[in-house]
Amino acid sequence: MKKIAFAAVAALSCLAAAPALAEDVTITLTGVQARGGQLMAALQTRDQFLQPAGDHGEIFRDPAAGTLTVTFRNVRPGDYSLSVLHDEDGDGQMKIEGGMPAEGWAMVNGASLRAAPTWDQVKFTVPATGATRLTVPMQYFR
Repeated sequence: MKKIAFAAVAALSCLAAAPALAEDVTITLTGVQARGGQLMAALQTRDQFLQPAGDHGEIFRDPAAGTLTVTFRNVRPGDYSLSVLHDEDGDGQMKIEGGMPAEGWAMVNGASLRAAPTWDQVKFTVPATGATRLTVPMQYFR
């Protein structure tokens, strides 16, 4: 019986020491403009990057001007990109005019981008333990 009790205590202590399987990622979007439509935010893995897919996503209809906070729950540790589109016309796609985005958007390090982003420019890491908090400014060119 002592062997069973010892094995149970050892197994529980291993569980207590194990890293978290998923954490929350909170993104604070600054500079949101009240332009109607919907604001779509998604976390993407490397395989999903710049595709119409994401591991976690939220949609905010008719966002108000100012700051918007979105929390993605139970995000597994690893590298992700953040893709945000303020889809003003509701067609689910980024409108481009003259080679530039005609709708608001955001990515990590987005303000420094001068061309289409690469994964390495915009990725961030969700650690095995502890919540991730990022502040990301929206970009509007018109």
